[in-house]
Amino acid sequence: MGMQTLTLFGSPHPISQNAVVPRHAMSRSSETSFPTLTTISISFSQLQDKNADLSFKIEEGFGPNGLGILSVTDVPGYSSLRRNLLHLAPRLANLPKEVKEDLEDPHSRYNFGWSHGKEKLESGKPDILKGSFYANPILDTPTTEASLIQRYPSYCRSNIWPRNALPELEVAFKALGKLIFDIGLMLAYHCDQYVSKGMKIHKDEGLESILHRSRCHKGRLLYYFPSQQGVPDGNSLSSWCGWHTDHGSLTGLTCSMFTRDGVEIACPDSAAGLYIRTRNNQIVKVVYGKDDIAYQIGETTEILSGGYLCATPHCVQAPKGEESSGIERSTFALFMQPDWDEKLNFPEEVHIHKEVPPNK
Repeated sequence: MGMQTLTLFGSPHPISQNAVVPRHAMSRSSETSFPTLTTISISFSQLQDKNADLSFKIEEGFGPNGLGILSVTDVPGYSSLRRNLLHLAPRLANLPKEVKEDLEDPHSRYNFGWSHGKEKLESGKPDILKGSFYANPILDTPTTEASLIQRYPSYCRSNIWPRNALPELEVAFKALGKLIFDIGLMLAYHCDQYVSKGMKIHKDEGLESILHRSRCHKGRLLYYFPSQQGVPDGNSLSSWCGWHTDHGSLTGLTCSMFTRDGVEIACPDSAAGLYIRTRNNQIVKVVYGKDDIAYQIGETTEILSGGYLCATPHCVQAPKGEESSGIERSTFALFMQPDWDEKLNFPEEVHIHKEVPPNK
C-alpha cells in the first residue's frame, strides 16, 4: 500500500507503508475525516482447529502493526444470545429507582451490580449519559475468604442479580458472557502459538492458561440513555466513551444495538462508533459485523507477550444530528484478566504502549 495522508486534528499525517490495513476494508465517509477499517476476522471453524496456523491473522489484528482488535465470525448461537441480553439493557435501566439502588454495591466501588453517574467523563463531570451493570458471568461468588473480599472488593465480592424485578437478566448475562469467554480462550490459544514463535512461553504461563484459571473476569452491560438535546461534548470524538487503553488481558465486545422507543434501528450517523489510535499514531474508525464478536488486546497481555500482541487506545463517538435525538445504545463487554493472585512472569524488556495524552 502506498503512502496515504489523512487529517489528524487539523494537520496532515502519513499512514506508514508498514501499517496493517485490511485488504477488504478501507473507506472514507463524508461525515468524518478518518478512514474506516473493517477488523481482521477469523471464522469460528478456523478458531476451533488447534492444528490451524492462524499466526498471520493474529499478527495482522494484534501484532505490532495491527489495530489491537480482531473479530470472530459465524459463532453458533451467538446472534440470539447477543440480542436477548442487549434488549434487556433498556428494561434494566428503566426499573424503579429504589430497585436499582438495591442493585448498587458501593463496597465494590460500584464494580458489581448497577452503576450510574459514579464514573467521570474526560471533562471531569459525572457520566450520567450511560448506566452500567457489572457481574462475573463465570462465578457468582469468586471466593468466600473474608480477607480477600476486603482486599480486592472489585473482583472478589459476589454478583447481585435483580431476581424478582428482572429474572431474565441473570440467565441472558451468564449465557452471553460464558460464550464470549469460551471463544476468548480459543483465541488465546492461537495467540500463544503466535507469540511462542518469537519468545519462549513457560508452561502454564501463556494467555490461555492465565485466563482459564482466573476467577475475576468481569462482564459489563452498558446502556446509553436517549438524549433529546444531543450528547454533551457531542462534537468530541470521544463523546460517548473517553480515550483509554484496556488494562486487562483480553476484552470481548458485542456490536452495539441502537433502539428508539424500544424498536431496533440502524445507527443514524455513520461517523458514530469505535475509534482507535494506531501504532503509527493515526486515528481510524473501526467496524465489524453485527453478528461478530470483537476482541481487543489489553495492556497486561502486551507486556507479558513482550510486545508481540499490542493494545491500542480507543474511544467511542456518539451519533450527532437531529436524527440522533432519542437514540438508545446497548452493548456488552467482557473483560478477561489475570486472577488477583496470579504470579506474572514479566519479560526482561517490558513493552508499554504510550497512552494518549490528556486534552489538557
